[in-house]
Amino acid sequence: MNQFKPSSLSGRPTSPPGDDPMMDFRARLVHQQAEAAERRRLDLAEQSSRLKTAEERIRIWERIHEVNLPRDTGHNLVEIIAANTGLTDADVREEQQRRATLRAAAAV
Repeated sequence: MNQFKPSSLSGRPTSPPGDDPMMDFRARLVHQQAEAAERRRLDLAEQSSRLKTAEERIRIWERIHEVNLPRDTGHNLVEIIAANTGLTDADVREEQQRRATLRAAAAV
């Protein structure tokens, strides 16, 4: 018996001929990737949807990019967030101010 060749006596289940477990893995992987791509497409559409508030759009942007809204109103990301969300720089700065007010109230 060859020690490197798996045998049905090894206790491991064997697959019937033509049944490839790697194909199942690949099919699941392709399916997961397709689902992730669809979720991202929907998130990108929502981040600039006029049906969403500025706060919602910015939170969606933060979730997609895994970056928090900077506290500095002069930060370069303010312009990028505004462009990606369909908001103005002033809208993004208003959200920064709203969050700063909430933080200050929570600290008291």
